[in-house]
Amino acid sequence: MSITQQYLLDTYRARQLGEPPPPAPGAQDRRTARELRDVRRFRAVLAGRPARGRIREAAGRWLRARRHVSR
Repeated sequence: MSITQQYLLDTYRARQLGEPPPPAPGAQDRRTARELRDVRRFRAVLAGRPARGRIREAAGRWLRARRHVSR
């Protein structure tokens, strides 16, 4: 069963029971991604690490190490 079919079935059941319909698939994706980012930043701060730029910094260290090894 696809996600669309499941959504339609859930919507039908909700209508039959007089309940509000469920949110459409993908309607909360941006909010969920934003909340995940915020949680990661919060955990980084609690651990004493910088909250932003960690991936770029790690990639830079990795690239510098590769350049150093290839010489």
